[in-house]
Amino acid sequence: MKYIRVGWTHRHAEDPVLLFSELDAQRCEVRKVDVFRDGRLHYASDEGTTGDTELSETAIPALSEIAKDPQFEPVEIDQAEFEAVWEQRHRGRVEDGALDQLTRQVRAIDRLFR
Repeated sequence: MKYIRVGWTHRHAEDPVLLFSELDAQRCEVRKVDVFRDGRLHYASDEGTTGDTELSETAIPALSEIAKDPQFEPVEIDQAEFEAVWEQRHRGRVEDGALDQLTRQVRAIDRLFR
C-alpha cells in the first residue's frame, strides 16, 4: 500500500483542503479521508462513506502529475500518518491536540484566504 496527502489550495468552504488516500498496487483508492477548513472530516471506504466523499473510480495519478496543477500539493506519507487521520473519522472532525500537524496544515491553508 501507498499513502498520500494532497493539500488543495482554494477558496471554496464546501470543499476539503486536505485529502488523504490509501492506494493499492494499481493506485486505486482503498480508503480516503477529506479534511475541511473548519476541521470536519468525511471518509470513504468499502465499509461506507460520509458527506460527499467517495473513492475514486479510476487510478490516482502519480504525485508528479498531480503536482502539475499549482492548486495541489501532493506528498507521499507513511502508514502511521494515514492511520492517525483514519482513526479520527468517526468523530467527524479533527479533535484539539489529536492531530497537531494536521491542524496546523489546515490553519495554514485557511490563512492564505483571509
